[in-house]
Amino acid sequence: MTGTGAGERMHALVRRLHPLHRSMTGDGVRQTLEIIAEEVPLTVHEVPTGTPVLDWQVPREWNIRDAYLKNRAGERVVDLARSPLHVVGYSVPVSRTMTLAELRGHLHTLPDQPELVPYRTSYYGDTWGLCLSENTLRGLREDEEYEVLIDSTLADGHLTYAEHVVEGSGAGEVLIECHTCHPALASETLAGIAVAVELARSLTAPRHTYRFVFAPGTIGSITWLARNRDRVEHIRHGLVLACAGDPGGLTYKRSRRGDAGVDRAAAHVVAARGGTVVDFTPFGYDERQFCSPGFDLPVGLLTRTPNGAFPEYHTSADDPGFVTAEALADTFTAVREIVEVLEENRTYVNLSPYGEPQLGRRGLYGTPGLDQMAILWVLNLSDGTHDLLAIAQRSAIPFAAVAQAARALAAAALIKEVGT
Repeated sequence: MTGTGAGERMHALVRRLHPLHRSMTGDGVRQTLEIIAEEVPLTVHEVPTGTPVLDWQVPREWNIRDAYLKNRAGERVVDLARSPLHVVGYSVPVSRTMTLAELRGHLHTLPDQPELVPYRTSYYGDTWGLCLSENTLRGLREDEEYEVLIDSTLADGHLTYAEHVVEGSGAGEVLIECHTCHPALASETLAGIAVAVELARSLTAPRHTYRFVFAPGTIGSITWLARNRDRVEHIRHGLVLACAGDPGGLTYKRSRRGDAGVDRAAAHVVAARGGTVVDFTPFGYDERQFCSPGFDLPVGLLTRTPNGAFPEYHTSADDPGFVTAEALADTFTAVREIVEVLEENRTYVNLSPYGEPQLGRRGLYGTPGLDQMAILWVLNLSDGTHDLLAIAQRSAIPFAAVAQAARALAAAALIKEVGT
């Protein structure tokens, strides 16, 4: 599929998922996974409340049916039906009539962005709240009472996550993870899901096994790690995808290791596409769980504009109109290029290292479709210590051309992969 077609398809998925009432747990997550399962088959896992997961426990399950703030005339000045952001995530049930003075401690706005509604949660505290624009709050009357309803449940249930696996021919795995918990945040959450789905659809007969994990942020990755401690040793590379659809440029955050294979591959691709590469910090998304010192997995974070660095972040402005098909296609193309490097990167040894071998009689000199300089660089640096990515970086030749040259040289028995 063309980049344009892929971008449009991903954008359609973002639009479809946007209205769902997602949180850390609950039916909104299940509905999200049901829609993803229409695109790629999923194995869904339900982990009961109270299950120990590393230093945590699986929390109670939260579901929301309705929430509003009504004025004296019966008008819903705040209405969950207009946006899932209007209720603080994990709010306990409420049905009361209150003055504005009593309400203020439970109302959340963005005074510096008065037209926008913020995203707020209270995952581990039994409290409640509503989110609204500062302009709406300014229109409320001090001398009026308001009816507030939050029709929610917070009870023992399950944490839900899902996996999609594309089996490879080798033993190693590539982990691709994105979070499913945040409601109505198109670039921050849904764009990463859309790119992951498109990548899963595009993979055929890979060398690595690709394991896609769709899970709520933090507690989801912690739960996955707790339940897969015997599997993590197989992870050779990993990417967390988030903030993947805004018009800004690409950003790659290295893993804790800093020089893992995925760090080198992603840095090469992102830099070539005009993006930014930054060092690891133990803050952000689930890369910090995978990179915790006990696991220290080679997992980096790929975004466009990073979390917290764009004004739409965690607000109602991060809607499907903020996400573009072009940005989604660009993110997907970058991920595909990273995957191609991970799949094709190998280390070779030159089998004819004394002088330049005679290329013409092997059909490797002036051959249409082959980069002649790539042929020469691969021959020269195939000494058993330089992999193809190192050759591409030193020669400033695109990795795809270097990999193509290596395949041609291997077919002509001029180089041999180390270990074969």
